[in-house]
Amino acid sequence: MPDSGFGASVKRREDFRFLTGRGRYVDDIDRPGQLYAVFVRSPIAHANVTSIDIGEARKAPGVVAVFTGDDMAADGVGSLPCGWVVTDKSGDPHKAPPHWPLVRGRVRYVGDHVAVVIADTLAQARDAAELVEVGYDELSPVVDLGTAGQNVQLHDEAPGNLCFDWELGDKAAVDEAFAKAAHVSKLDLVNNRLIPNAMEPRAAIGEYDPGSDNYTIYSTSQNPHLLRLILCAFVLNLPEHKVRVVAPDVGGGFGSKIYAYAEETVCTWASKRLNGKPVKWTAERSESFLSDAHGRDHITTAELAMDSDGKFLALRVDTQANMGAYLSSFATSIPTYLYATLLAGQYATPAIHCNVKAYFTTTAPVDAYRGAGRPEATYVIERLVEVAARDMRMEPAEIRRKNFIQPDQFPYQTPVALTYDIGDYEASLNKALEMIRYGEFAQRRSQSEARGKLRGIGMSAYIEACGIAPSAVVGALGAGVGLWESAQVRFNPTGSVTVLTGAHSHGQGHETTFAQLVSEQLGVDYEQIDIVHGDTGQIPMGMGTYGSRSLAVGGSAISKACDKIIEKGKKIAAHLMEASVDDVEFANGQFTVAGTDKSKGIGEIAFTAYVPHNYPEGVEPGLDETAFYDPLNFTYPSGVHIAEVEIDPDTGETEIVDWVAVDDFGKVLNPMIVEGQVHGGIAQGVGQALLENAVYDDSGQLVTGSYMDYTMPRADDLCEFRVGMTMSECTHNPLGVKGCGEAGAIAAPAALMNAITDALGVEIDMPASREKVWRHAQARFKAAAE
Repeated sequence: MPDSGFGASVKRREDFRFLTGRGRYVDDIDRPGQLYAVFVRSPIAHANVTSIDIGEARKAPGVVAVFTGDDMAADGVGSLPCGWVVTDKSGDPHKAPPHWPLVRGRVRYVGDHVAVVIADTLAQARDAAELVEVGYDELSPVVDLGTAGQNVQLHDEAPGNLCFDWELGDKAAVDEAFAKAAHVSKLDLVNNRLIPNAMEPRAAIGEYDPGSDNYTIYSTSQNPHLLRLILCAFVLNLPEHKVRVVAPDVGGGFGSKIYAYAEETVCTWASKRLNGKPVKWTAERSESFLSDAHGRDHITTAELAMDSDGKFLALRVDTQANMGAYLSSFATSIPTYLYATLLAGQYATPAIHCNVKAYFTTTAPVDAYRGAGRPEATYVIERLVEVAARDMRMEPAEIRRKNFIQPDQFPYQTPVALTYDIGDYEASLNKALEMIRYGEFAQRRSQSEARGKLRGIGMSAYIEACGIAPSAVVGALGAGVGLWESAQVRFNPTGSVTVLTGAHSHGQGHETTFAQLVSEQLGVDYEQIDIVHGDTGQIPMGMGTYGSRSLAVGGSAISKACDKIIEKGKKIAAHLMEASVDDVEFANGQFTVAGTDKSKGIGEIAFTAYVPHNYPEGVEPGLDETAFYDPLNFTYPSGVHIAEVEIDPDTGETEIVDWVAVDDFGKVLNPMIVEGQVHGGIAQGVGQALLENAVYDDSGQLVTGSYMDYTMPRADDLCEFRVGMTMSECTHNPLGVKGCGEAGAIAAPAALMNAITDALGVEIDMPASREKVWRHAQARFKAAAE
């Protein structure tokens, strides 16, 4: 195994500062003269705001300003935009009511931004915020998807609270297949609403420099370049070159930090209103529960038509999706193009049709959360396949194997838009079955039953589309931006290398893996490579990190820039060695003349490029190259996860006794980091399946607004995850890689819920809480006794 480069489990270089408390997060940054912002948030789910009395708050000690939506409107501040247009069945774009950074006239969820108080200290701002008197004329809330279209109107622009009614696939072909089917399996599902809980809450500092007329925004963003674009072009109307966004160390994102939020907007705008005083805001954890964009929240009915042998003929899916009170930055893409396009799964189902109705409700906005649409799709298809196996009296592995897309069918065009490039799904299934000793499960179940326990096993054969891009495709689907990535690779005169990437690292280990990539390609010592990210002042262009695109898209951009370095280096080396450029070869950091013993190290070439005393005519000095990369297709990681559980019917406790994950991520750069990503993803999937659930009561109050009520998985809720790999190299990026960051969260809920339903003998929805499992287990024993 190499010391660095592809296949080397290099320890993460960034972990030293993270584990020793030396990281530098936004809340660690204090600017001279800094003020503190606290938001006055609505305690009511739906109401007309009849008055906002800020008189007492303005007179409170230390208060510098209190602003409302009227102040921002007077300055022409725009609405927070949704960046993905979904076209309704009618041919019209989705309904897009305005989303003001501070409300104008009406609040639409508990936590909505009514006003902001800015003071010399955080304590003074908090105290003064309590003095803001808001008059509310309360209106009826709309909490449940099931009643979202009835009676109460949230936005005039969206009659019946319907954001869009969208479909994908061939409905006529599906109807015809169902009419001829020997058997139809059906399942009703709820994909529970989740609240992202990164270790670091969101934070922002807005700073305006009156002297230069420049702005600096420090933000916990996953995508500083996109934040700059949205604020400049759509909200604050600022020249883009006048704005610098810095996203330093960020303690986790999971999708919830991609978006442009009201708080960054308000702090930036307020700094100019306050003559350049920096304005800082850091979320309290309880504030994050209310105001971070939530994830998932679907109600689905799915039906699978089969012939008499269990061969899939057609899939029909109807889904209602919750958008929350307003559209977040990419909300519309999640239940449509990142969901319905994955409903083919790993199967050669000839016809698929999906209808999605998305509604506004008086709840927090819903947007991408780890996996973003792909977990919802996998949950539908993999739960339904398990039901089909039981209906057809087939082994779950057998029915999957019978319907898998075969290796000789790639590239494979699915009925729902995507073209899978490569894969071998049966190889992953076989390896997973072997690892978990599937053939011995019946014996283990008998042993559990002898101890009064229920044992179940469940699998999930997932696929995802990640490496989000290509720009032409996502543009045709409604994306408002290009999804390329950029990179600059710069040799310094002394031979060290600085890499500037538009991808952003918020826990993924880019500083390690990107250095490994450059080390392998340029033959430079790993320790001599520095990775710079998260600062639009240093990296002019970028599209950030989400959708498992960092290595497939960002890494490919770095690789392209390295290629340019090598090509230029060949010209310099040819001149120094008095050879033809065509005869110069490069490998392991050395330029050599073919068929001779002449060679020059890349460090010497870099020095020559900056001290060009003996230099080829017509070649520019310097060794500094930039590349953009826009892929031809998504990448399609896939795999099989199998969970085995044992349930205590007396307590309802579900113990995960074994878990195997066999994934195909293409060519793997750092196996240790990949395995860690899989572990983290599974943990989040287990959280959704067993514990996590955002619940609003009938009045629209979030009753799971703290860790007292919203349960996150702990180490003792998990088991030792065993990870295996198969490999089919991606055919269309130069590295042969696929994404790995979301696979665990995509595969895990279906695998675990299939195991639990196998143990209980009944379908239940997530989360499979102890109380819910206990009731079903007791009912099962009671029925058996009768």
